[in-house]
Amino acid sequence: MAPFAAAQPLKGIRVVEIAQNIAGPYAGEILSALGADVVKVERPGTGDDARGWGPPFWRGTATTFQAMNHGKKSITLDLKDPADLQWLHGFVAEADVFVQNMRPGALAELQLGPELLCAANPRLVYCALTAFGHKGPKHLAPGYEPMVQAYAGLFSVNGTEDGPPARVGMQVLDLGSGIWAALGCIAALLQRTATGRGCVVDTSLFETALGWLQVSMAGFQATGQQPARHRSGNPNVVVFQALPTADGEVVVAAANDRLFAKLARLVGHAEWAADPRYASNALRVQHKAELLPQLQALFRQRSTGDWIAALEDAGIPCGPIQDFAQVMAEPQTEAIGIFQNIPDVDLRVVGLPLSFDGQRPPVRGRAPELGEHNRDIRG
Repeated sequence: MAPFAAAQPLKGIRVVEIAQNIAGPYAGEILSALGADVVKVERPGTGDDARGWGPPFWRGTATTFQAMNHGKKSITLDLKDPADLQWLHGFVAEADVFVQNMRPGALAELQLGPELLCAANPRLVYCALTAFGHKGPKHLAPGYEPMVQAYAGLFSVNGTEDGPPARVGMQVLDLGSGIWAALGCIAALLQRTATGRGCVVDTSLFETALGWLQVSMAGFQATGQQPARHRSGNPNVVVFQALPTADGEVVVAAANDRLFAKLARLVGHAEWAADPRYASNALRVQHKAELLPQLQALFRQRSTGDWIAALEDAGIPCGPIQDFAQVMAEPQTEAIGIFQNIPDVDLRVVGLPLSFDGQRPPVRGRAPELGEHNRDIRG
């Protein structure tokens, strides 16, 4: 029997993508990696804005675009041209999935909103990604990652204890929204096998931010207190953060009472496990200001390598703080095979963080040149 990954579970599914930047294209990228035929519709001349989001560039195209669009096909259409728009309506009428993250309201003005497209093709799964959601006073407002991180409260829990609020340093909302969109499309396709009808899938950067904040939000609703910022720690678990060593830092995750008892023995203070200030996680959180300085002083006496060896030997989860070069050189990174070469481009990208029957779906091809597949698809 062929492995699940080799069978490409979405093979035969046609996706039309009118999306740019990161969130929408990442949804299409996930569907493509799972075997769908993804046709990316771009504006003539410039295409997806992300084509120019550099440096860095690789072979003339921004690496951002390369990472979000490999394995797709590209056609160019002028959506203000009645003939091009009519052709697109016919093309979508034969598609399975339509993914878009254009300015809210823009596609409705072109009669490419969900009501009309789904009426013409009742089996269509129509997926829209927006900044703030598909309804409410801000549903037509445009938005990008940093402003939505700030608006949703993500800044407020990120940064150092004594510093200002800070942005999460990667596109956590764009990529997260792409994941939710792809998951929603797959769920809708599964439902379609039973009902014969598609549906409208909506997600947004704002909803994704609130989803990532659900633990913090639950705590806030219980206490009414804004969570404190922690550079590396956790407001609800102690010991669960980076500790300074003689030559750097090591992240220690003694996340329960059993692990804390092991840590206490390792640092020569076995009595801490029964200490009325530290005997439970709740007590350690309460007395964090007393416990951590003692641990920090002890950890500064030995190197990061020494501590990692000792912690691992004691069965306490831990790890170094690494940069990208170190991560890519890790044997564990190599073992899971998540970095994959884009065919014909000689650029390594992170593959789909998912395996089936032990196999990761392979990168299916390079990112397309602008309008590369016009002749093949439009004739």
